[in-house]
Amino acid sequence: MKLDHLVLLANDMERSARFYDAVLTVLGFRKSHDWVWINGDGLAVDLRSAEGDRRYERYGPGLNHFAFTSETRAEFDAVLAGLERAGIALPPTQAFGDALAVFIPDPDGLRVEIGWDPEV
Repeated sequence: MKLDHLVLLANDMERSARFYDAVLTVLGFRKSHDWVWINGDGLAVDLRSAEGDRRYERYGPGLNHFAFTSETRAEFDAVLAGLERAGIALPPTQAFGDALAVFIPDPDGLRVEIGWDPEV
């Protein structure tokens, strides 16, 4: 079994679509439909409009964050540089021993993690 797709619900589709188009394009996804991006492994991210205006809660029920891992430190650095060029504001990089991660909040607060772990 493999993860097939994620469906993300957004309060502001236009704002969230700009964010995810920038982030997912840098991560190697391509647009396959109006609000759907897919990568070479077949993982799809489907953006849809939320009902109501409930915001993300870091420790509330549901998805806390989703993560992408880099195979090399160079790839990690290149992805972060690509995100900055795409206009994505990056929070500080966090260190977990030798591993590194950046948790980027989307317009609704859901975090996308970009990580690298030399042990993996």
